[in-house]
Amino acid sequence: MSKTDPGNYFEDFRLGQVLSHATPRTVTAGDVALYNALYGPRFALTSSDEFARACGLPASPVDPLIAFHMVFGKTVPDISLNAVANLGYAEGLFLRAVYPGDTLTATSEVIGLKENSNRKTGVVYVRTTGENQHGETVLSYVRWVMVRKRSEDAAVPEQATPTLAGAVAAGDLILPRGLDFSRYDFALAGAPHAFEDYAVGEKIDHVDGMVVEEAEHQMATRLWQNTAKVHFNQFERAKDPAGRRLVYGGVVISTARALSFNGLQNAGLTLAINGGRHVNPYFAGATVFAWSEVLDKADLGEGIGALRLRLVATKDQPCADFPDKDESGVYPGGVILDFDYWAAVPKRF
Repeated sequence: MSKTDPGNYFEDFRLGQVLSHATPRTVTAGDVALYNALYGPRFALTSSDEFARACGLPASPVDPLIAFHMVFGKTVPDISLNAVANLGYAEGLFLRAVYPGDTLTATSEVIGLKENSNRKTGVVYVRTTGENQHGETVLSYVRWVMVRKRSEDAAVPEQATPTLAGAVAAGDLILPRGLDFSRYDFALAGAPHAFEDYAVGEKIDHVDGMVVEEAEHQMATRLWQNTAKVHFNQFERAKDPAGRRLVYGGVVISTARALSFNGLQNAGLTLAINGGRHVNPYFAGATVFAWSEVLDKADLGEGIGALRLRLVATKDQPCADFPDKDESGVYPGGVILDFDYWAAVPKRF
């Protein structure tokens, strides 16, 4: 019997199945430095220990997306090693700040299965939880992914599509323990724009563009120990009409989020992921642009507010005209990401 693991195919999953994912991962300052090198984020709270201490935290927390990517990477060998593509996210909540030195583990529960009509693939829905070394939950989210079947003839005994919330309620948002923006330094953060300066319905063109090169996206994906074949294995990709290695969707999210600094300099702390969709595939070499729309605002008290933001990323298409889906919900081919999240922002004091 072979000792190697080919990964799960769609017919291997069962509703209610709980998967405990291998390889705990200790977050280091090196992870943070490499994340910054790959994506270029400049948000002050996650860049400077001194800035973070002035905001009531013991040190600079790691960008919440680092925790997300690390936990996501743990799940790949069990859930999406044989994926065609990761499709979307919902009900993501960051429950506790993560700092260098914390060790993260992950478990997932299968909450939905839906075979596709071609019987070659199916969609697997999982709720994943990440915990630190103290057994405290640091984040939880739902994602769904299209996975190949081992055999078109294989039966799937039970199927269901879960009902998911359209957004995380503002009342469920959790701030890092001790966070206090009463001494927030807008000049050091890079812009004067406070919670009061943003209006629901406002759109912000983040102006800048960034190319993700082939070597960069593979290094970024390996950083999170994400082993999905579609990102690395050219022979596996030969089965696909495009025949190119697909860039991990998390690379697009972090690249677009870093670009959003220009216009959202003071909204650097992600609190929740309401939803997300990888609209069209992204391959290395194209320039990523991004724009944001303010969907909602919430006063969290104590000098802190939250913006519900819709982040849209495009490839080779500057966003001056805000390319978007049409009335029937169809996106233009240049749109690669539609990402809905909450971020903390200081109020004016």
